[in-house]
Amino acid sequence: MKHILKISLLLSIAIFFIACQEEDQTFGNIVAPTNIVVVPEIVGQDAANPNGDGSGLVNFTATADNALSFKYSFGSAVVNAPSGTTDFTFSDLGVNTYTVTVVAYGTGGVSTTTTLEVEVLATYSAPADLLNALVGDGSKTWRIKSESPGHFGLGPIGGVVPTEWYGAGPGEKSATGMYDDRYIFNTDGTFTHIVNSVNDDPTVNPEGTVFGREPLINELGPHSETPNGADIENYPYQDYSESWVITAPGGVETINLTGLGFMGYYTGGNHRYEIFSRDIPNEMIIRTTDGNSEFDWWFIITSQEEGSSNELQTIYNDLFWADEFDINGAPNPANWTYDLGTGDSGWGNNELQSYTSNADNVIVEDGILKITAKADGASYTSARIKSVDLFEFTYGRVEVRAKLPAAQGTWPAIWMLGANFETVGWPTSGEIDIMEQTGQDKNTTLGTLHYPGMSGGNANGGATQVATSTSEFHNYSVEWTPDVIKIVVDGDVFHTVINSDALPFNSDFFFILNVAMGGSLGGDVDPAFTEDTMEIDYVRVYQ
Repeated sequence: MKHILKISLLLSIAIFFIACQEEDQTFGNIVAPTNIVVVPEIVGQDAANPNGDGSGLVNFTATADNALSFKYSFGSAVVNAPSGTTDFTFSDLGVNTYTVTVVAYGTGGVSTTTTLEVEVLATYSAPADLLNALVGDGSKTWRIKSESPGHFGLGPIGGVVPTEWYGAGPGEKSATGMYDDRYIFNTDGTFTHIVNSVNDDPTVNPEGTVFGREPLINELGPHSETPNGADIENYPYQDYSESWVITAPGGVETINLTGLGFMGYYTGGNHRYEIFSRDIPNEMIIRTTDGNSEFDWWFIITSQEEGSSNELQTIYNDLFWADEFDINGAPNPANWTYDLGTGDSGWGNNELQSYTSNADNVIVEDGILKITAKADGASYTSARIKSVDLFEFTYGRVEVRAKLPAAQGTWPAIWMLGANFETVGWPTSGEIDIMEQTGQDKNTTLGTLHYPGMSGGNANGGATQVATSTSEFHNYSVEWTPDVIKIVVDGDVFHTVINSDALPFNSDFFFILNVAMGGSLGGDVDPAFTEDTMEIDYVRVYQ
């Protein structure tokens, strides 16, 4: 359950306990801990806020003479705290008094126990849609969305752009132990981390591997692996359970895990994950601050297994407009016009080509539109055609059948731009990229939406594998409704964005088809490049 809490303590903030000792004698090297001191700190507590900031978070610090490690018990939740420090978020609604038990362990396993009470007021309840998104019917399982660009990344503390320093490409961290991990948020408030390989029977092989940063990963226990740079890869670990609760400090929905619970990459100390975005069904972008307080780590998690069927169920089946490219020569002037030249700074993306309307760069032949990028001495030519002022529409299903160029450095795109672009500018106009492909990865295609707050490198996008994109024709589609926008390849949805009146996707858009060279997605061009072509069989719109 998700709660923000207000807390008051019955005792002083620094509470000293003379503990009841299970052992108070020394037997050789067996020494019982003595003089336990437990200090609870209410986060945000000051003269104006004696009960804290309402987050429900209490930090605990325990010390004792001759203690080697500590364990806390918060009712049903048990937290091992080797250093004596931990935190816990109390979450029952209303005013409740909780008994916290602290065990200090000495040599030989001898222990000393003490208890304290905290009185807690819980005033926040998680929205039902978030609880349902996390838990579902009780069988929902989450994973790192390894096939998506930026599924794991790095940025400054408090940054607003996920992975703005570094974002892993699809499958880039396959050598680590996090892609086969699974996470379950159980209805009883327990969090289950399935560490063993998803292909293994956990009753036979309960041990798998995790990924974490040296030396922070040492908190999980001793190990003998050799660090890979600053990381530990394939660190053996077992399935485990902790507790989870949702808070919203400062209005930011946050997943809190107890003890050593974590997701994706062990960053140490901080087991709180802010929910940066949950606009896409069955997907969330979360971030956590590194245990060294140096930077933020970002993750995209999904409750859908890679490769699972996600067939588009369209609501649009009546053909409204089409260009079948069945007349040889220049593209139909009733449907298409041209962008020409280099634009400002390479059309805003540091692209290398100059666009022309020449037949060498754009032509219809044998039922196929061909847009060809060519080397032109030290530069390049290509073509970019658009339907602005000729065909513009709102809502529908777009289907474009295309075969993409294979050469390194080519950046093909099938996309749509808001028809009010000249008036309001970009990204206020909105942009729907039905298909883009980088110049370096010709096995992956991207689908992306750009709009205020989510544009450029921070755009709202996804990726999917299309291994034969350069050798075979595939259908690249978008289902665009007042409620949702789905990016689709060959009938399978791979990226979904919830539409609303707050987004610019509720008025006319027009088509753009082009092949760029180099630039932010094209990257380095093959020095031996001469020419390559994007072929389009048809463009169809259904309403």
